[in-house]
Amino acid sequence: MKRMHLGIAGAFVGLLALTACGQSGSPTSGGESASEAAEYTIAEDVAIEGSPTWDTIQEAGKIRVGMAFDSPGLSYKGTTDEEPAGYNVEVAKVIAAGLGLTADQIEYVETVTANREPFLQNGQVDMVVSSYTINDERKQVVDFAGPYFTAGQDLLVAEGSDITGPDSLAGKTVCATVGSTPAQNITENYPDTELVTYDGNAKCFQDLQSGNIDAVTTDDIVLRGFAAANEGFEVVGETFSEEPYGAGVPKGDDAFRSAVNDALEEASEDGNGDLLTAWEASFGSADGYQDPAVDRY
Repeated sequence: MKRMHLGIAGAFVGLLALTACGQSGSPTSGGESASEAAEYTIAEDVAIEGSPTWDTIQEAGKIRVGMAFDSPGLSYKGTTDEEPAGYNVEVAKVIAAGLGLTADQIEYVETVTANREPFLQNGQVDMVVSSYTINDERKQVVDFAGPYFTAGQDLLVAEGSDITGPDSLAGKTVCATVGSTPAQNITENYPDTELVTYDGNAKCFQDLQSGNIDAVTTDDIVLRGFAAANEGFEVVGETFSEEPYGAGVPKGDDAFRSAVNDALEEASEDGNGDLLTAWEASFGSADGYQDPAVDRY
C-alpha cells in the first residue's frame, strides 16, 4: 500500500510513567502536561474485500470506535473535552491510519465492560479499543486483533493499607467492573473476599476515596493512572494475571480482523514505529513500551 504522513494531535495525558517505578507505589508524572503532536502514517488505496464492517465504514465515511471514558492515561474524557485522550485513543488513531483513515474520521462511542460485546454484535461500533482483554470466552462472540499491550491485574489501595497483594484480601471488600476478567478472577480464586461491582472504574475509585471499600482491582496500567492523578493512593504487590489488550472486531469478519492485525504489525516496526510514537505521546517517554506480538493469543 502507498503511504503518506499526516500530523495529528496526540493528546498527552501526563499521568504516569509505567516502568519508571516498581510494582508497588504510585508513579510519577509521565512528562510535560501540554499536548504533544503525534505523527502517524496514513495508508493510501486501502481495499478490504469481503468485509461487511469495512463496507459500513466506507459508506459512513468514518469508523466508530468503542472505549471507556473513565480511564486516566488510557481513555479519559472530561465533561468539556471534545474526545477522550490516552493511549487507547492513540492506538485507535494508529489503527485507523493503517486503514487509510484520518483522526477526524473516528467517532468515539462510550462503552463499558458489560456492553462491549453487544455493541459489536449489534453493529453499534465497528471496533472496540478499550483495554479489552483477549480471552477464550469473549472469542466465542467477538474476534480480536492484536494484542497491542499486555497488562496484569493489580490492586489499588489507600496508602498505609494492610493489603499488600492478593493473598491479603481475605475479609476485605474489593471493587471491580461488571463482567471484567479481574472481577472473575476475584470470584473464582479469592472466595473470602467481598466483591462489589460497577459499570466503570470511576465508581470503584469514588468508593475507595470515601472509605466504603478496601481496594480496587483492575489492570495495573489503569490503576497507575488513578494513583498518579490522586494523592494518597498506591498500587501494591505484584501483578497476578496476564491481560493481553486487543482490538475487538465483529465476529466472523476475518478480512477486517486481518486488516487491523496488519495495521498493528506495520505500526510496530521492531519497536520504532507508530505504536511507539503513540506511547510516547501518551506517557511522555518510551518507559514501559511493549512491541506487540500480534496473534500470540
